[in-house]
Amino acid sequence: MLDLTIAVLLDWIIGDPRWFPHPIIYIGKFIGYLEKIARKEAKNNEILRILGLLIVVVVAGASFFIPYALLKIASVNSIILHIVNIIILWTTIASKSLHTEAVKVYTSLKNNDLKDARVKLSYIVGRDTKDLSENEVIRADVETVAENTADGVIAPLFYAAIGGAPLAMLYKAINTMDSMLGYKNEKFFYIGFFPAKIDDIFNFIPARITGLLISFSAPVVKGNIIESIKIMIRDRKNHKSPNCAYPEGAAAGAMKVQLGGVNTYFGEKVYKPTIGDNIKPLKADNIFQTIKLMYSAEVLFMIIVFIGNRILA
Repeated sequence: MLDLTIAVLLDWIIGDPRWFPHPIIYIGKFIGYLEKIARKEAKNNEILRILGLLIVVVVAGASFFIPYALLKIASVNSIILHIVNIIILWTTIASKSLHTEAVKVYTSLKNNDLKDARVKLSYIVGRDTKDLSENEVIRADVETVAENTADGVIAPLFYAAIGGAPLAMLYKAINTMDSMLGYKNEKFFYIGFFPAKIDDIFNFIPARITGLLISFSAPVVKGNIIESIKIMIRDRKNHKSPNCAYPEGAAAGAMKVQLGGVNTYFGEKVYKPTIGDNIKPLKADNIFQTIKLMYSAEVLFMIIVFIGNRILA
């Protein structure tokens, strides 16, 4: 628990510094390398689908066993072991980096530079951003912070709490594979089938926990806990992902705004149902409100883990 708490504090203070060789960068390169091989060797789409599963097994296995081996080696000294464990855990948490990137979009909007806001947004979302209106940019920024509160914050903390740093890193690898390969378009439909499905499985519990944590955080944005939960439950299926609507619905309910709608990915329009009620118009300030909900959910989760450890001790 102490190591995980220090890792969270490290993330809050320094985030993901550019000088640090972040594991996710190398995991992403490994996934890209295996994707090229798979596309070259696959004789048909069904083989490509199976090779997508093989990519999941290889990348997830490596992402688990490398941290596991490092911790085994470091166990010769308790201080070194804690340092290595904290560093690995720290690299799996993304609240500060998500905060930083979301605020860059906010700053561009406040400077009336919609073009730059679209560019900044493109760094953190998968959808096409070059033609988005200001309202659509705000919506995308809010949605990605809400969704990634589950993917980038609560889920790695959840897996770290139940399986330590190796399991947290395995989760990050699965989530990265989904981010790179899990699109439901012609290019990625087959190779991304298993990465997307397995990511859905791994996010099933964390997404629902995140939705509840965001709902209980509603008062930090002057929202209502019960209303947030109601919207989350009502609109939980209003997304092609079985998980994303939980944190997005909770955030929409807390802020009394509407999310969802049409997005474009690689030139293809994807029609999504709306999430939440259009009680208040989306404004740039909702970006900061969603960030508040993210941090509050993270703190609540850590409190729950602390209490759970005390009970089990």
